Formats: sequence, structure tokens, C-alpha cells
Amino acid sequence: MSYWTAASTGEWDTAMAERPYILLSCAMSIDGYVNDTADERLLLSNAADFDRVDHVRAGCDAILVGAETVRRDNPRLIVKSAEHRAQRVARGQHPTPRKVTVTEGAGLESDAAFFSEGDCEKLVYCASSTVDQARRRLGEHATIVDGGQPVDLRLVAEDLYTRGVTRLMVEGGGSIHTQFLTSQLADELHLVVAPFFVGDSKAPRFVGDGEFPWSQERRATLAEVRQVGDVVLLRYALSPRFGTV
Repeated sequence: MSYWTAASTGEWDTAMAERPYILLSCAMSIDGYVNDTADERLLLSNAADFDRVDHVRAGCDAILVGAETVRRDNPRLIVKSAEHRAQRVARGQHPTPRKVTVTEGAGLESDAAFFSEGDCEKLVYCASSTVDQARRRLGEHATIVDGGQPVDLRLVAEDLYTRGVTRLMVEGGGSIHTQFLTSQLADELHLVVAPFFVGDSKAPRFVGDGEFPWSQERRATLAEVRQVGDVVLLRYALSPRFGTV
């Protein structure tokens, strides 16, 4: 079934080189926050939803997060389920998708879980002016790629496609989600809502300010609503490519 309806149509940028199908994934509180201001990471999801996310990861060729997420949350970004890993291997894939991060200043530590966990390929897209610095700091642990000055996510997506990435999962943070959405690079959004409030304006939100393609006049298309334990998954179709990969 096609979820791309007349209500969601409009000018959509197709004048670009081929890129992966891009799926954005985020969990937030009822009031739209993805974390609080405490030192420990705020858990917005539950075991059942973590398993769902693991299954979605297993169906992708690469997982992308911003450098701030690497520094703040120290995510492993691996497929945890042995069953899901085995299914990937049976399809001729690596047990875990490639890891991708984007940074302007190359201020990442090589002992972060992004680099140390899993033997999959790691890719770091950085600003042209920091490529040499990034290669000195991280070249033994990842492939360093010039992402433009400043980093252009459109170029990142196109380069990933040339490397065989046909399905990309983007897991944050807010700045990265904002850039993918405002650049019309997102095909699908998985938004999980946790049953509580954060209530702190200093905490990070799902997205920041920007000119988004969806507005009161051009609403995003809600393709699915699913209860997963005590959280709810809202699945949005964001482009005519929705569900094609």
C-alpha cells in the first residue's frame, strides 16, 4: 500500500545523485525531549522497543549518528541479537552494519565504543579543514572521508551509496535529525513516545529550529501507529520513496 498521498505531495528534490533510503529513528518524552540534563543517559524506551530497534538496525547497511551523540552517549551501535546477526550473515552481510559519524572538528576519542565495539567498518565524515587532523587521531580506527566545508549531508549520503549503502538508519542527535529533515534527505521516520515528561528547557529536543518541508499546509503522512509495551511508535512516510527499499 502506498502512503504517499495527495495531502503530502509537493515539490520534492529529485535532482541529486543516487543516495540510500534514509530512515530516521528517535525516542522522545511526551514533551519532545530526547534526554534530560543528568549525567546518566535517560532511558526513554523499554526492552520490547529496544528489540524492535535492533531488528530495524539489522535490516540496514549502515547506522549514522552525529559526533555529539558519540561523545555524550557513547553508543555501541551494534546488532545485539544473535538471531538478527545470523540472519544478516545468511544474507551475505556482515553481522553488524557499518557505523558512520559526522563531525566538523574531528574532536572524537579513539577509545569510544563507536570505534572499539564490533569489527564492522567505521566511517568518519569530517570537514575538509580537519581531514588531516582526523586521520592523525582516528585513522587507525576508521576510514576518514572529506565531507565538505562545512560537512554536507547530501554529499555524505551520496558517498555512502557509492560504498554500497542502500539503506541508512540515522539515530541522532537532534542537530543531525534536523539537518536530514530540513535537507529533504529523510524517507521514513520512526518516532517513539515515552509515557512521561522531562519538563526542562535546557534538555535536548528531538529537533532544533529549521525550515522543515512539513507544515500545517503540508502534513507528513502517518503510516503506522503501534503500541510497544508502554511506549508508542509513530511511523511516518516522508518521501515518495517510502517503503521502496
